[in-house]
Amino acid sequence: MNIYAKESLFDKLKDNTYPGRGIVLGVTPDGKHSVAAYFIMGRSANSRNRVFRKEPDGIRTEAHDPSKLEDPSLIIYHPVRQMGRGLIVTNGDQTDTIREFLEKGLPMEQALRTREFEPDGPNWTPRISGLLSPDGSCKMSILKSVDENGSGCVRQTFEYPNVPGLGFFLHTYVRDGNPIPTFQGEPERVEMLDDMDAFTDKLWESLNEQNKISLYVRYTCLETGEYNERIINKHQ
Repeated sequence: MNIYAKESLFDKLKDNTYPGRGIVLGVTPDGKHSVAAYFIMGRSANSRNRVFRKEPDGIRTEAHDPSKLEDPSLIIYHPVRQMGRGLIVTNGDQTDTIREFLEKGLPMEQALRTREFEPDGPNWTPRISGLLSPDGSCKMSILKSVDENGSGCVRQTFEYPNVPGLGFFLHTYVRDGNPIPTFQGEPERVEMLDDMDAFTDKLWESLNEQNKISLYVRYTCLETGEYNERIINKHQ
């Protein structure tokens, strides 16, 4: 068993109908760009009624059809915000909590001690977060329930160096289910691609057609800080 093996992100997703929301952070094989990706999926009509929209410092979710929006509390938020030359990526409004603490010179871990998993029992959806640094290193965090009753919060943070060709994939659920089983273990080691368009298209194609909603991908030049980004919405 090679514990350092890199798996195909696309193959992992093709075999999983519902990983939920997912964050990928890493560095391209040529070592020139950092990579950040975030996707959302949904099973309910309320979750599926969403799109990503560009903001000056990142992206936000919004209702595709505002007349059909039900409860916005867990589905409308800013998943991606730029902080200096760094990038915050999360699956909820903890994006803003992290930014507020970073602006005060306090670490992401301290910000997330004020938050916990989502109050959507019996699923208790984890809050997943990532912080991509200008040098390509990153942190990833998951806040999840300690048991099936939502009795307490488990807080795990992982910190990774810049390794060309290596990415880390963190998602909310193991697979589909009822209740939906929470992600377990460390972020998964996955292969990166140099070509942003190829990476974006392959990632989108790998997500389950019925459940996928939106995808955001950003490639940032590690030398200059300049970046390119793409958004794909099922509801174009």
